[in-house]
Parts: sequence; C-alpha cells; structure tokens
Amino acid sequence: MSKRLLLDTLDEFAGREIVADFWLRDDDAVEPTPALDRFLDLCGEFAVASTLAVIPEPTGDALAARLEKHSNVDVAVHGWAHRNHAGPQEKKRELGLHRPLDLVLGELRQGLAKLQALHGDRCVPMLVPPWNRIDAAVVEHLPDLGYKALSVYGPEEETSLPLLNTHIDVIDWRGSRGGKDHDTLFADIAMRIRTAQDSGRMTGILTHHLDHDETVWAFLRSLFEVTSSHPACRWRSSRLWLKEISP
Repeated sequence: MSKRLLLDTLDEFAGREIVADFWLRDDDAVEPTPALDRFLDLCGEFAVASTLAVIPEPTGDALAARLEKHSNVDVAVHGWAHRNHAGPQEKKRELGLHRPLDLVLGELRQGLAKLQALHGDRCVPMLVPPWNRIDAAVVEHLPDLGYKALSVYGPEEETSLPLLNTHIDVIDWRGSRGGKDHDTLFADIAMRIRTAQDSGRMTGILTHHLDHDETVWAFLRSLFEVTSSHPACRWRSSRLWLKEISP
C-alpha cells in the first residue's frame, strides 16, 4: 500500500516537473565479501550510484581491486577503526573526546590519506562517523585535515562543513535487527522526499550490506524498481554532489 504512496508522490512530482534526489550510503565496508558482491550487483543492475563508507584501518588492496570494476561507486572515510572508546554507560562513539584530540585527529588524517592512496579519485573527502556520532570539537578541525563534507544520520544541522546526511535506515536496530517493514519504509521515504524538496536537500538511504537479511534485500530491489527509471527520481553520486557544491 505504501509503495503505491511513494509512486503516487513521484507521479505528482513528475506532473509538477520536480525531481527528487536520492543518494545511497552503505556502511562498514572493509574487504570483498559475498554480501558486498550482492550489494554491488544489485546497484549495478539498476544503475544506482552508491557510496561505501569504508573503515580505513583494516581495509586494503583487495577492496580497491574489487571496486575497479564499478564506475558508479564512491568511497568515504568511516572513522578509523570503528572502535568504541566511550564508557559502558554511554552510547558508542569512536570520534569523541575520550582520548586526546590530537590522537583522534591524527587517525582521521591517516584514514583519509590511506583511502585516497587506495582508491584515488573514487575517494570522496567526506567523513562518516561510526555510529553517526562525532564531537563538535572534532568537527571543527575536519577542514584542516582535508575533509570537505560530513555525513551522519538525521535532519541536517548547521556545521562548519557541508552535510550529506542519511535519513532512512532500512534496518530495525532497536528491535528485530532485521529489515524494517516495507510499508513503513515506503511511507517514510514518501514523507522525506517532500521535506527534502522544501529544504533543497537529498533523501539519503542508509544500508549495511554485512547485516542485511532477505527482507532488506527484497526492499532494496523493490525501491530500485520504483525509482531507478522514474522521471521524478534521480540517484546521485556523492562525488559529483561535492563537486557541484564546492567553490
């Protein structure tokens, strides 16, 4: 039912000559896996651009070689080691002030340099904080490290860097830890694209290929079927988005 709601919304947009911009961020990539192959193949089947948030510390040449076959895949920096440094009573956080600031910044500088060396122009100088959490004091220094954008989860707020956020998470992390109900997801996307149109933003879909169950894979296929060829929908590359907004 809600899939129809998204289609009706897109049809309305088409009638008004409006295009809804989508982007896809997939977190926690490190190395080639069957799940990553499935994700890349599905995106390739529908020509959907994607951005892999890659964890710099454990990744290496194998992932870079695997991505050489795909021109429509960008790479962003997913922290350093995706390691929690917060206390047991706090929400998980790698990029907080639980360690000396210089140490955190040094890891982020090293992470960007490593991914640029491995992936070249495919690497977007955009930071994706693990668990979507980062201390404001760390954000202030990101431009000095070479970062030109930040991506977390939720509505965009004012920061010292351009924000390219995600807004729809396909996984029910607080409940079943499987895929969310499809009707709920389609309804949330239909609502989000209206909000995004009013604010001039994109709609970001968040996935984690290593954690997908069959419910998630089925939803992504259904979403791509609805959106990939619709005249009122466009899947955007984070790399090209950043080029467009950069002075």
